[in-house]
Amino acid sequence: MKLEDLKFTTEEEVMFFDTDCGGVVHNIAYLRMIETCRTKLAGEMGMDLITMSKTRLFPVVVRTEIDYKLPARLGDHLEIHGHVSEIAKVKFWCEFTLVRKGETRPLIKCRQALALVQMPEGKPQRLPDEWKEFIVD
Repeated sequence: MKLEDLKFTTEEEVMFFDTDCGGVVHNIAYLRMIETCRTKLAGEMGMDLITMSKTRLFPVVVRTEIDYKLPARLGDHLEIHGHVSEIAKVKFWCEFTLVRKGETRPLIKCRQALALVQMPEGKPQRLPDEWKEFIVD
């Protein structure tokens, strides 16, 4: 597997609870949508929900950067495209682009840095040995 193969796409319909009184999506709703895509992406990397609950090893967001390009609105059907863009020794980065279904113009671009943390101790862990082939120094 190659780094560019570590990707996942989810779909969301913008609901009332995602929006403000003007029908525009709240920033926190975007984070929820990104969280869903990132969780599915983690599954592709061998960290599905059941495995994480058994091992108590979780990918934890340590940084989020978001560029808001265009607003999503009530009733929009969105695609959230996520991929792993970089893997280092103790952190990895995921990038997300949100678009209206059937369009390519980005509404949101997001980059997140993550670390693996062993719970309940809260102790950061080195990335798995099988990820070494992806490490960028």
